[in-house]
Amino acid sequence: MALPNFSLLSVLLLSSILLLNQPVKCADDEEDNLYQGINKYRASLNLTALTKNENAECFADEIADQFKDQPCTNTTGANTVPGTEPLFSNYPDLLKKCHLNISNTKDGSVMPACVPGLDPSLVLANFTQSLYSGYLNDTKYTGVGIGSEGNWIVAVVTTNTSEGSFVTYNGADMISKIGLIYCLVLLLAANSFLS
Repeated sequence: MALPNFSLLSVLLLSSILLLNQPVKCADDEEDNLYQGINKYRASLNLTALTKNENAECFADEIADQFKDQPCTNTTGANTVPGTEPLFSNYPDLLKKCHLNISNTKDGSVMPACVPGLDPSLVLANFTQSLYSGYLNDTKYTGVGIGSEGNWIVAVVTTNTSEGSFVTYNGADMISKIGLIYCLVLLLAANSFLS
């Protein structure tokens, strides 16, 4: 009697292991595919690869979240005029969620695209075969952040200048706090030494 139970248990265990080993498709796959595709595209033009920018990625995620309930309106997948930035009344709030300041993002560019099912070849075509390609061909852009939600994928390109670096304002606050603490410690030490 123990043998049939052992066989059933073995089959259940083996099938659960096989199911767990199946790759799970998630939004990161589409984002990574687009990132690699953009860099292959840039390489074909003898341009340097764009580096991942986590702050721009955060912002791209926020923008994609704003679009998620909007349907794709045509068969090519694009639901915005390529090369234009979306304007949202809560744009400053979206920046704030990622600890960004408008002065560090104004030279970047936001490029949303809607592609049903986020088919990788159509997603890449929406960026490389549209007005967005002008941004991707531009040597001033050095970084990119990509976010997706539903059928929407958003790429945010960044520069290495202060106006397009997407550097968080918390970093500057932290440096000034460390500087303040350092000065206070020096003053206390000097006060103790002089007393």
